[in-house]
Parts: sequence; structure tokens; C-alpha cells
Amino acid sequence: MIEQYKNTGHKDTRSGFGAGLLEAANANPNIVALCADLKESVKMDAFATAFPKRFFQCGIAEANMINVAAGMALSGKISFAGTFAVFASGRVYDQIRQSVAYSGTNVKIAASHAGLTVGEDGATHQILEDIGMMKMLPHMVVINPCDFNQTKAATQAIAAYNGPVYLRYGRPPVPNFTPANQPLEIGKAIIMHEGSDVTIFATGHLVWEALLATTQLLQEGLSVELINIHTIKPLDKKAVVTSAAKTRAVVTAEEHMKTGGLGDSIAQVLACELPTPMEYVAVDDRFGQSGKPAEMLAAYGLDSRHIIAAAKKVVGKK
Repeated sequence: MIEQYKNTGHKDTRSGFGAGLLEAANANPNIVALCADLKESVKMDAFATAFPKRFFQCGIAEANMINVAAGMALSGKISFAGTFAVFASGRVYDQIRQSVAYSGTNVKIAASHAGLTVGEDGATHQILEDIGMMKMLPHMVVINPCDFNQTKAATQAIAAYNGPVYLRYGRPPVPNFTPANQPLEIGKAIIMHEGSDVTIFATGHLVWEALLATTQLLQEGLSVELINIHTIKPLDKKAVVTSAAKTRAVVTAEEHMKTGGLGDSIAQVLACELPTPMEYVAVDDRFGQSGKPAEMLAAYGLDSRHIIAAAKKVVGKK
């Protein structure tokens, strides 16, 4: 294990959102929260208890929730609208496009239960297209933090940011390994380890898998640069090009469809500025299925073993 990043215990990233929302709301009375009948699941319950007059239960009416959030933002509020990611993106895309992105309203879409690690809920709830859908919208910031601490920091950062944000986080307990006091700067990648043979760009839950892969590859003598891309949009293009220029081999790792995700964003930058051998670790044109989170990552080629294989393959292309 890279020494400075140790697992301090398993926590779900949705709880990091809840903790960050509560702290931000204590500091700013303009923050309001709206939910589509899932306040316990998306961890808005502590906020609702602390600020009952600032919490709005919209019921199972996600499209209405987004429009109400946009209206409240236009009146000067900082609106957090929370539900499962599959509903927070696909079910309400028109409302997000028109009332949030096009209108530039100060709405934070809190998208919980994203990716394959929803697990036993199965394919209908395992959204794997949402990053692509959201990053294509003008004005929309897209953030995908990796653990409890980083999700808490991300929530506080977007509360201070004026504009539309899509915050993607997950359901299961995962290793909590980033520093508790590390602030999150929107659009600024975090270099977790420097190396010269290959760069691994990872986001969300796969940052931990990439950390495990990096540790193993270092033991095998490969010099790995590991970069945590918590902000998909705006992408830290400088960090991408600088690292690729050094290693000349790139792997991207994400709990998302190969098409439209982090990998495509990085490939676009490199195609224009520095063509570089590249491998994707992502879901390849498939829907999910029911299974335990760890089993799903392995079955869909997203665990550390597959990141290791991708790194060795791309180094062979140099």
C-alpha cells in the first residue's frame, strides 16, 4: 500500500454527502434540501432533523423536485436535490437540461447509489451512463469523489460554488483512505503517487482499486503515476497532459460505461494535444445485473486485477 493512503475503515460515500451537507448548512442558512421520498437512503435525514423548515419532501416526483429546486435557486437559495442517480439523471434529464443547465441555476444534484456497486438492486438501478449525460450539458460541473472524506469535502466545495453541479456518489461501505482535512478544489486533480512508466487516472470507487493496483505494480518494478480525478468536468487538462507527456502510457479507470465517461474525456484531450497509448477500465456496452458490489466489479472487469493488466498492456504499446 502507498504509505500515506491507508484504509481507516469502511464508510459509504452517501454518508460523506450527508455529513458535508449538514456542516455546510450550519454555516450557510441559504442552503435548502429537497428529496424524492428517499431522505434516509441518500442521507438527508440529519439535515431534515436539524433544519425542518429548510427541508422539502417532494415525494416520488423527481421532475417536479428539479423544477422546484431551480425555482428556489432563482429566489437566492442554494438547492440540493437528492435521489438515486438513476432517477437523478435519466428520469429528469429534460428538467435538468432546461431548468438547471440552460438556465444556469444554483442547483446541486445529489445523485446517490450510482454505478454497479448498487449491487443487489440490479440493472434497472445501476446507472452507468450518467457521467456522459451530465458532462455534455453546458454549465454543468460533474464531480465523482472516491470515499467518505472526499465526498464530504466535495459537498462543502459545491455548496460554495455558484452554478449547476452533478455530484455522484455510492451506496456500499468502501475504504476511507483520503486525508480527513484534505479540501477538494473543483477542477483540480490530485496526484497520489508520482511515476514515469504509466499513468493511471481513476475516479470514484475505482480510485481505491487503482491504489491497490499501483501498490502491486510498484512491487513488480513498474513506476506508476496515480492521479485521482474527482472532477470529471471541468477536467484538469494540464494534469492530464503533463502526466501523459512524462509516462507516454495511460490507463483510465471508472465505474461507468466506457462510452462517454472519464476515459473519453481524457482521450479527447490527448487526441488534440498529445496522442498517447491508452487503455480503458470501464464497462463495455453492457447493462448491470444483480450481485454483491465486489463481485460486480470483478465480473465487469473493474477491479485492481484488471487495472494491473491494463497498465501492463499499455506499457507494452510504447
